[in-house]
Amino acid sequence: MYRFLLTRQWVILTLLALVLIPTMIELGFWQLHRHQKRVAQNTLISQNLKARPEPVTDLTSPGHTVPRADYWRAVTATGTFDTEHEVVVRRRTAQDERIGVHVLTPLDLKGGGTVLVNRGWVPAAPNQTDFPDVPAAPRGEVTVTGRLKADETTGSSGIKDLAGLPDRQVMLINSTQQSALLSRPVLGGYIEQTDPEPSGGLPEQIASPDDSSIGAHMAYAVQWWLFTAAVPVGWVILVRREKRDRAEAAAVRRDAEAPRRPEPASA
Repeated sequence: MYRFLLTRQWVILTLLALVLIPTMIELGFWQLHRHQKRVAQNTLISQNLKARPEPVTDLTSPGHTVPRADYWRAVTATGTFDTEHEVVVRRRTAQDERIGVHVLTPLDLKGGGTVLVNRGWVPAAPNQTDFPDVPAAPRGEVTVTGRLKADETTGSSGIKDLAGLPDRQVMLINSTQQSALLSRPVLGGYIEQTDPEPSGGLPEQIASPDDSSIGAHMAYAVQWWLFTAAVPVGWVILVRREKRDRAEAAAVRRDAEAPRRPEPASA
Protein backbone atom coordinates (compact mmCIF):
# COMPACT_ATOMS: atom_id res chain seq x y z
CA MET A 1 0.00 0.00 0.00
CA TYR A 2 2.81 2.41 0.86
CA ARG A 3 5.31 1.28 -1.74
CA PHE A 4 4.81 4.62 -3.52
CA LEU A 5 6.88 6.25 -0.73
CA LEU A 6 9.94 4.75 -2.40
CA THR A 7 9.32 6.62 -5.63
CA ARG A 8 11.67 9.48 -6.52
CA GLN A 9 9.01 12.12 -6.00
CA TRP A 10 8.13 10.95 -2.50
CA VAL A 11 11.73 10.38 -1.44
CA ILE A 12 12.53 13.99 -2.37
CA LEU A 13 9.40 15.27 -0.59
CA THR A 14 10.22 13.29 2.56
CA LEU A 15 13.84 14.47 2.60
CA LEU A 16 12.67 18.05 2.16
CA ALA A 17 10.34 17.68 5.15
CA LEU A 18 13.17 16.20 7.25
CA VAL A 19 15.37 19.19 6.39
CA LEU A 20 12.66 21.77 7.02
CA ILE A 21 11.77 20.54 10.51
CA PRO A 22 15.14 21.17 12.26
CA THR A 23 15.71 24.31 10.18
CA MET A 24 12.46 25.91 11.30
CA ILE A 25 13.02 24.81 14.91
CA GLU A 26 16.39 26.58 14.81
CA LEU A 27 14.83 29.69 13.26
CA GLY A 28 12.28 29.74 16.06
CA PHE A 29 15.03 29.62 18.71
CA TRP A 30 16.92 32.36 16.84
CA GLN A 31 13.89 34.63 17.11
CA LEU A 32 13.43 33.63 20.77
CA HIS A 33 17.03 34.62 21.53
CA ARG A 34 16.50 37.96 19.75
CA HIS A 35 13.43 38.51 21.94
CA GLN A 36 15.36 37.68 25.10
CA LYS A 37 18.22 39.98 24.05
CA ARG A 38 15.80 42.84 23.41
CA VAL A 39 14.11 42.36 26.80
CA ALA A 40 17.50 42.32 28.53
CA GLN A 41 18.56 45.47 26.68
CA ASN A 42 15.34 47.27 27.63
CA THR A 43 15.92 46.34 31.27
CA LEU A 44 19.51 47.62 31.11
CA ILE A 45 18.48 50.89 29.46
CA SER A 46 15.72 51.48 32.01
CA GLN A 47 17.98 50.77 34.99
CA ASN A 48 20.87 52.90 33.75
CA LEU A 49 18.69 55.86 32.77
CA LYS A 50 17.07 55.88 36.23
CA ALA A 51 20.36 55.52 38.12
CA ARG A 52 21.78 58.52 39.94
CA PRO A 53 24.31 60.32 37.71
CA GLU A 54 27.93 59.57 38.60
CA PRO A 55 31.09 61.47 37.70
CA VAL A 56 32.23 60.23 34.31
CA THR A 57 35.74 59.66 35.66
CA ASP A 58 34.33 57.00 38.03
CA LEU A 59 33.20 54.89 35.09
CA THR A 60 35.84 55.41 32.40
CA SER A 61 39.43 56.49 31.85
CA PRO A 62 41.82 56.96 28.89
CA GLY A 63 41.95 53.78 26.82
CA HIS A 64 39.01 52.26 28.71
CA THR A 65 36.43 50.22 26.81
CA VAL A 66 32.97 50.98 28.16
CA PRO A 67 31.34 47.63 29.03
CA ARG A 68 27.81 46.90 27.98
CA ALA A 69 26.66 47.07 31.60
CA ASP A 70 27.51 50.80 31.60
CA TYR A 71 25.86 51.70 28.28
CA TRP A 72 23.45 54.65 28.72
CA ARG A 73 24.62 55.16 32.32
CA ALA A 74 23.81 58.65 33.57
CA VAL A 75 27.05 60.59 34.14
CA THR A 76 28.17 64.13 34.85
CA ALA A 77 31.29 66.04 33.83
CA THR A 78 32.47 69.52 34.79
CA GLY A 79 34.94 71.42 32.66
CA THR A 80 35.43 73.76 29.73
CA PHE A 81 34.51 73.03 26.12
CA ASP A 82 37.41 73.01 23.66
CA THR A 83 35.57 74.40 20.64
CA GLU A 84 38.77 74.81 18.60
CA HIS A 85 38.94 71.03 18.26
CA GLU A 86 35.23 70.50 17.72
CA VAL A 87 34.36 68.06 14.92
CA VAL A 88 31.15 66.90 13.27
CA VAL A 89 30.10 63.31 12.69
CA ARG A 90 28.68 62.85 9.21
CA ARG A 91 25.51 61.07 8.05
CA ARG A 92 23.53 61.18 11.27
CA THR A 93 19.76 61.47 11.42
CA ALA A 94 17.48 63.61 13.56
CA GLN A 95 14.39 62.21 15.26
CA ASP A 96 12.34 62.96 12.12
CA GLU A 97 14.89 61.16 9.89
CA ARG A 98 16.48 64.33 8.47
CA ILE A 99 20.10 63.76 7.46
CA GLY A 100 22.69 65.93 9.17
CA VAL A 101 25.63 65.69 11.55
CA HIS A 102 26.33 65.23 15.23
CA VAL A 103 28.44 67.85 16.99
CA LEU A 104 31.32 66.31 18.93
CA THR A 105 33.09 68.70 21.28
CA PRO A 106 35.96 67.84 23.68
CA LEU A 107 35.34 68.86 27.28
CA ASP A 108 38.51 69.56 29.29
CA LEU A 109 37.67 68.35 32.77
CA LYS A 110 38.13 70.50 35.82
CA GLY A 111 40.24 67.88 37.57
CA GLY A 112 42.28 67.05 34.48
CA GLY A 113 41.63 64.91 31.43
CA THR A 114 39.33 65.24 28.45
CA VAL A 115 36.04 63.60 27.55
CA LEU A 116 34.14 63.76 24.27
CA VAL A 117 30.63 65.21 24.38
CA ASN A 118 28.08 64.59 21.65
CA ARG A 119 26.12 67.85 21.90
CA GLY A 120 23.44 66.73 19.42
CA TRP A 121 22.25 67.03 15.83
CA VAL A 122 22.46 69.97 13.41
CA PRO A 123 21.72 70.16 9.66
CA ALA A 124 24.63 69.44 7.34
CA ALA A 125 26.11 72.20 5.20
CA PRO A 126 24.70 72.45 1.64
CA ASN A 127 28.14 71.52 0.35
CA GLN A 128 29.44 68.41 2.09
CA THR A 129 33.00 69.70 1.99
CA ASP A 130 32.05 72.73 4.11
CA PHE A 131 31.85 72.77 7.89
CA PRO A 132 28.19 73.23 8.92
CA ASP A 133 26.81 76.09 10.95
CA VAL A 134 27.19 74.86 14.54
CA PRO A 135 25.84 76.86 17.50
CA ALA A 136 28.61 77.75 19.89
CA ALA A 137 29.09 75.67 23.02
CA PRO A 138 28.67 77.41 26.38
CA ARG A 139 31.74 79.38 27.44
CA GLY A 140 33.46 79.03 30.76
CA GLU A 141 33.03 76.23 33.22
CA VAL A 142 29.98 74.08 32.62
CA THR A 143 28.56 70.89 34.11
CA VAL A 144 27.29 68.46 31.52
CA THR A 145 24.92 65.59 32.24
CA GLY A 146 24.34 62.82 29.76
CA ARG A 147 24.39 59.16 28.85
CA LEU A 148 27.69 57.26 28.71
CA LYS A 149 28.22 55.52 25.38
CA ALA A 150 30.93 53.21 24.07
CA ASP A 151 33.33 54.17 21.29
CA GLU A 152 31.96 53.53 17.83
CA THR A 153 33.78 51.19 15.49
CA THR A 154 32.95 49.93 12.02
CA GLY A 155 32.30 46.49 13.46
CA SER A 156 29.91 47.67 16.18
CA SER A 157 28.09 50.35 14.18
CA GLY A 158 28.26 49.11 10.58
CA ILE A 159 29.48 52.57 9.55
CA LYS A 160 32.46 52.57 7.21
CA ASP A 161 35.27 54.81 8.41
CA LEU A 162 36.04 56.78 5.25
CA ALA A 163 39.44 58.30 4.59
CA GLY A 164 40.13 61.71 3.05
CA LEU A 165 37.24 63.55 4.70
CA PRO A 166 37.20 67.34 4.90
CA ASP A 167 38.90 68.94 7.87
CA ARG A 168 37.09 68.48 11.22
CA GLN A 169 34.69 65.88 9.84
CA VAL A 170 34.62 62.23 10.94
CA MET A 171 32.45 59.18 10.41
CA LEU A 172 32.74 57.60 13.87
CA ILE A 173 32.75 58.80 17.46
CA ASN A 174 35.92 57.20 18.73
CA SER A 175 38.02 58.41 21.66
CA THR A 176 41.20 56.77 20.35
CA GLN A 177 40.97 58.62 17.04
CA GLN A 178 40.22 61.93 18.75
CA SER A 179 43.03 61.40 21.25
CA ALA A 180 45.47 61.13 18.35
CA LEU A 181 44.07 64.33 16.79
CA LEU A 182 44.17 66.20 20.09
CA SER A 183 47.61 64.85 21.06
CA ARG A 184 46.41 64.20 24.61
CA PRO A 185 44.64 61.39 26.50
CA VAL A 186 40.87 61.16 26.13
CA LEU A 187 38.52 59.15 28.33
CA GLY A 188 37.19 56.02 26.65
CA GLY A 189 33.69 56.32 25.22
CA TYR A 190 31.77 59.58 25.14
CA ILE A 191 28.87 61.46 26.71
CA GLU A 192 25.57 61.88 24.89
CA GLN A 193 24.51 65.24 26.34
CA THR A 194 21.07 65.66 27.90
CA ASP A 195 21.70 68.75 30.04
CA PRO A 196 22.06 71.71 29.81
CA GLU A 197 19.59 72.08 27.00
CA PRO A 198 20.83 74.38 24.20
CA SER A 199 19.19 77.74 23.72
CA GLY A 200 17.45 78.10 20.37
CA GLY A 201 16.84 74.36 19.99
CA LEU A 202 20.16 73.58 18.30
CA PRO A 203 21.94 71.29 18.48
CA GLU A 204 18.92 69.00 18.78
CA GLN A 205 19.61 66.69 21.67
CA ILE A 206 19.48 62.99 20.98
CA ALA A 207 16.33 61.25 22.17
CA SER A 208 16.48 58.69 24.94
CA PRO A 209 16.81 55.12 23.70
CA ASP A 210 13.62 53.10 23.51
CA ASP A 211 13.23 50.83 26.53
CA SER A 212 9.64 49.68 25.94
CA SER A 213 9.39 48.15 22.48
CA ILE A 214 10.18 44.44 22.26
CA GLY A 215 9.33 43.92 18.60
CA ALA A 216 7.63 40.87 17.13
CA HIS A 217 10.43 38.36 17.70
CA MET A 218 8.43 36.16 20.08
CA ALA A 219 5.52 36.06 17.62
CA TYR A 220 7.95 35.06 14.86
CA ALA A 221 9.38 32.30 17.07
CA VAL A 222 5.92 30.85 17.71
CA GLN A 223 5.15 31.15 14.01
CA TRP A 224 8.24 29.15 13.03
CA TRP A 225 7.37 26.42 15.55
CA LEU A 226 3.80 26.24 14.24
CA PHE A 227 5.25 25.80 10.75
CA THR A 228 7.44 23.01 12.16
CA ALA A 229 4.40 21.19 13.54
CA ALA A 230 2.55 21.68 10.24
CA VAL A 231 5.24 19.90 8.20
CA PRO A 232 4.71 16.32 9.55
CA VAL A 233 0.96 16.86 9.71
CA GLY A 234 0.93 17.99 6.10
CA TRP A 235 3.17 15.06 5.11
CA VAL A 236 0.77 12.55 6.71
CA ILE A 237 -2.24 14.19 5.01
CA LEU A 238 -0.51 13.99 1.62
CA VAL A 239 0.45 10.34 2.18
CA ARG A 240 -3.11 9.37 3.10
CA ARG A 241 -4.50 11.29 0.14
CA GLU A 242 -2.01 9.59 -2.20
CA LYS A 243 -2.93 6.18 -0.76
CA ARG A 244 -6.64 6.87 -1.22
CA ASP A 245 -6.20 8.13 -4.80
CA ARG A 246 -4.10 5.10 -5.73
CA ALA A 247 -6.64 2.73 -4.16
CA GLU A 248 -9.49 4.38 -6.09
CA ALA A 249 -7.50 4.25 -9.33
CA ALA A 250 -6.75 0.56 -8.76
CA ALA A 251 -10.43 -0.17 -8.14
CA VAL A 252 -11.37 1.57 -11.37
CA ARG A 253 -8.82 -0.50 -13.30
CA ARG A 254 -10.09 -3.74 -11.77
CA ASP A 255 -13.64 -2.88 -12.73
CA ALA A 256 -12.56 -2.11 -16.27
CA GLU A 257 -10.57 -5.34 -16.63
CA ALA A 258 -13.15 -7.67 -15.02
CA PRO A 259 -14.98 -9.95 -17.63
CA ARG A 260 -18.55 -8.95 -18.20
CA ARG A 261 -21.24 -11.61 -17.49
CA PRO A 262 -23.35 -12.53 -20.54
CA GLU A 263 -26.85 -11.12 -20.49
CA PRO A 264 -29.62 -13.73 -20.14
CA ALA A 265 -31.39 -14.68 -23.42
CA SER A 266 -34.80 -13.21 -23.94
CA ALA A 267 -37.80 -15.56 -24.06
